[in-house]
Amino acid sequence: MKNHSVKFLLIAILMVFAGTFSLSAQKSDSKKYIVRGVAFYNLENLFDTINNNGKYDLEFSPQGARQWNGTKYRSKLANLARCIGSMTTSTTPNGPAIIGVSEIENRSVLEDLVKAVDEYLVSNGKKPWGLQIVHHDSPDRRGVDVGMLYNPRQFRVLGVSNARLDIGFPTRDQLCVNGVLAGDTINVIVNHWPSRLGGQEQSSPNREAAAALCKKTSEEIWASHPSQPVIIMGDLNDDPQDKSCAKVLGAKRDQKDAELHGFYNPFWRVLDKGIGTLAYKSSWNLFDQIIVSGQLLPDNQPKDSNSLEYWKCQVLNFDFLKDTKGTREGYPLRTFASGVFLNGYSDHFPTEIFLRKEIQTRN
Repeated sequence: MKNHSVKFLLIAILMVFAGTFSLSAQKSDSKKYIVRGVAFYNLENLFDTINNNGKYDLEFSPQGARQWNGTKYRSKLANLARCIGSMTTSTTPNGPAIIGVSEIENRSVLEDLVKAVDEYLVSNGKKPWGLQIVHHDSPDRRGVDVGMLYNPRQFRVLGVSNARLDIGFPTRDQLCVNGVLAGDTINVIVNHWPSRLGGQEQSSPNREAAAALCKKTSEEIWASHPSQPVIIMGDLNDDPQDKSCAKVLGAKRDQKDAELHGFYNPFWRVLDKGIGTLAYKSSWNLFDQIIVSGQLLPDNQPKDSNSLEYWKCQVLNFDFLKDTKGTREGYPLRTFASGVFLNGYSDHFPTEIFLRKEIQTRN
């Protein structure tokens, strides 16, 4: 009986020890990451109230058809600030490191926007982000540009250039920003490709030219810095499966098909699920894409490297961004519809990808 008790006690001790060892091993095997968000948002005609561009700017002035005045402009800013200030997660509590934007009139409206974002954050008991601006005046005949907002505590700009798109008429330049994110040097190209005016098929060559310019810029970067990733973001006015994205740029639907100096489009599968960023006649499109180069894909990285890697993506279709009335229920709540001021946000939902990097711990 005594031997039996001793044997039972020994087994119990071994089980406790084994459990403790197993828990310790599990804990040591678990990885911790630093996560950075990279977002894009078409701000839908963020114009000030001053007519600086003749007939193209008249509609966004107090004298124009939209009667675009200070009250409407400030309301638009407050709405956009709410959306941007809500771009937080448990792993990115201070919002995205980078936010590419399109359909902005000038640098001044971005300055007003970043102030509005901080005001929104402070009013909700949060610390201001102090977003910084990268902007360049494009030759677009409507006077709209692309730009970038970034959190200087998360991203450091090293250089900025602009790629001019030649398609026979003036359009938006492509904004190319080189900088440091989580210790890695990356390149971001912010786009607003030519519209589908005149029909999708008829206008496709213009967007194919834009895709070719993105590819050319990327190849020029890799010629000098082959290990630097490239992120292509923007309102591409095409879906992931369209020729400009899938054929000319060569952005793949599956990670396994993307080469080191190629591209992976994570939003292709998102659209396959019926999730988009803008809708027309009950049909969803996903024009607002963020495409990553192969260097950011885990399978393309050396086993001993500790570099940023693509983690996941999302369409930021917050409930408050959605229309709740009539045939547009569930669509993005835009600023105007049929000439009527709706006091909305944008006709596009924002998108975001998450990059992560393992935190190295000392033993």
